[in-house]
Amino acid sequence: QVQLLESGGGLVQPGGSLRLSCAASGSIFSINAMGWYRQVPGKQRELVAGVNNGGRTTYADSVKGRFTISRDNAKNTVYLQMNSLKPEDTAVYYCNVVMTLTGYWGQGTQVTVSS
Repeated sequence: QVQLLESGGGLVQPGGSLRLSCAASGSIFSINAMGWYRQVPGKQRELVAGVNNGGRTTYADSVKGRFTISRDNAKNTVYLQMNSLKPEDTAVYYCNVVMTLTGYWGQGTQVTVSS
């Protein structure tokens, strides 16, 4: 079993910052990739940012230059630093970890950007 524990969501004003964390625990073997997705009601879940085991990162166009993904392999943890937040960033953010070709999801954390 693999558990993903997310933290760091909340309410922030436009232009503010939040940092999400996701720690993987349990039967951890070789993690291939870690990432963050987000979803709003009525829409499909979309990739926000990802990082593979070589450190290569990818970002959605809408967050480039504002969000930064990083990972701590020793702690099996992935982070998402979100700056210059906009109302359209409001969503439930989900952590995703790919290990031995199997994807695991966190429970989701709400991010609300509003004045």
